[in-house]
Amino acid sequence: MIGSPWLKKATTSFAKVAAVTAAFSLLCGGLSPASAKHCPKPAERWLAGDFHQHTLYTDGSTSFDFVMEKDNEFGLDWWANSEHGGSRNRDGDGVKWLDTTKYPVNPILGDNAASGNMWRWQSLRDFVFPDILDARALYPDKRIFSGLEWNVPGHEHCSTAIVAKDAGAISAFEYQFDKSDTDKSRTGEVTPYGILAKQNGRDPDTQATKPLGSDRHADAVAACKWMEEQYKAGTIDNGWIIFAHIERAGVFKTGSSDGGYNIEHFRDFNNTAPDVCFGFEGAPGHQVNDFRGLGNKVTCVDGVCTSSDFGGTYGGVGYYTAKVGGLWDALLGEGRHWFNYANSDYHTHWTAGGDDFYPGEYQKTYVHVIDKNRNGEHDPDEIADGLRSGDAYFVHGDLIDHLEFSAQSRMELASMGGTLRIKDRYQSREPLVLTIKFKSPSTNNCVADGTFVTSCPAPVVDHIDLIAGKITGKVDSSSPDYTKATNETTKVIATFTADDWRTDRQGYNVISYRIKDLDDSMYFRLRGTNVPVNTPHETDEAGNPLPDALVTLDKDANGVRKISAAQEAWNDLWFYSNPIFVYVK
Repeated sequence: MIGSPWLKKATTSFAKVAAVTAAFSLLCGGLSPASAKHCPKPAERWLAGDFHQHTLYTDGSTSFDFVMEKDNEFGLDWWANSEHGGSRNRDGDGVKWLDTTKYPVNPILGDNAASGNMWRWQSLRDFVFPDILDARALYPDKRIFSGLEWNVPGHEHCSTAIVAKDAGAISAFEYQFDKSDTDKSRTGEVTPYGILAKQNGRDPDTQATKPLGSDRHADAVAACKWMEEQYKAGTIDNGWIIFAHIERAGVFKTGSSDGGYNIEHFRDFNNTAPDVCFGFEGAPGHQVNDFRGLGNKVTCVDGVCTSSDFGGTYGGVGYYTAKVGGLWDALLGEGRHWFNYANSDYHTHWTAGGDDFYPGEYQKTYVHVIDKNRNGEHDPDEIADGLRSGDAYFVHGDLIDHLEFSAQSRMELASMGGTLRIKDRYQSREPLVLTIKFKSPSTNNCVADGTFVTSCPAPVVDHIDLIAGKITGKVDSSSPDYTKATNETTKVIATFTADDWRTDRQGYNVISYRIKDLDDSMYFRLRGTNVPVNTPHETDEAGNPLPDALVTLDKDANGVRKISAAQEAWNDLWFYSNPIFVYVK
């Protein structure tokens, strides 16, 4: 791999050009790009993935191999096995660790051997990773990551993954920082990642939960710092810490038991570890849950829904992302590179009594991946780089299977996650041109069973919203605004329908939108849906998604939902892009 740190972290269009130039220089015998006509350019691809899913290793209901098959069956190019930390009593086939027919000798290490529960630091290293290697051999054209759903000290859960030659690093991460791992057997162990020490919201000696009022959040920040340091030191190739179902536990309350996330926590994580803590899952999994992804009971009065998770989801998307001018927009208004993704959180399929779709069946995260290694492949390190770059989007139900979003001024160009700097605005006064290029497949994975799903609407985009807000700069941690989770400058500045796009020869729909006299630095993002504006229980008169609980609580005289949870998921499809940052001097 090309090891230049600046190359791995390039986010602006200029940096991307510089990266390609460097690649030419290194890999084409020192020739300049102009001279190296016959040197092939790095291949670029959009790859679909899912990095939050469960098997029998933890609280999933199906085997490791079964879930890998489903990842492949539903067209994913990459995925991560990312299951809870702590301890569990069975392997990926559901066999108990103390079942002597498979394990004649007790395989459990640490201080838990007699209990029958193996610590996840061991199963990740000694059992899951060999299974991942087998899956990689079985699906050689796919990229499979070693991950963990981290039980975060002081907070909710988090999807993590580490790219390395083995599972030593993810094992060390879980041992030290997972609040459910109370094992002390490895403390003081010398590893390539430093001497192991517990910092997981518990007393390091007794492993008793730290008292109420203690700063367990500081231990979560320390975990982020640890992974950032490993990445910078090169002891791991790559990694990510992306926070999961972020609204489910509600707001964080100082002095209470573990809770959710407030905006100041995301700011802390990103400030401490910008290369690994760079986003969250805006759309939760469990999309066939009665409340569309979040499990808390929701109460709606006159169209206003309340619950501990901010009224449930809105078009299958959490409040922090779905609310225009809300928490995500507040982060983006700082110019903060904080990006959005979605996953299945698969445990049990809805047809088997669960509330999930299979990985890739309904929600996908697409990431733009560049073959920087120029080996004809797109390896895990490059996929992780793509996630970090923010050149990514998520989608429900294959509403679209391709999206390009770019901003251009004169010769400067930036795509999702990128930065465009306009230095001579007052001299040129040339417009900023935003280009949207998207495509929908003819069908998706919806299957009508005649009972729960009676119809399968074709995935057709009704409209796309262009959302923009001012960039006012990073908020200092000493400022009262550090806890402010709104951005009043954010608005839907344009809505596009089929009348506004043309279809090119390849079948892509193309929108070009020009902004004249842009005097403020701004970011731009997209959301799109198949649902028309002002659809009862779905969208308001401005096209904003309404609380999904309005459909949940819409029942007939017998108290039965008029629309099943599965049918509602297929009826109500959305996609969200990541932002482009445009700075005006």
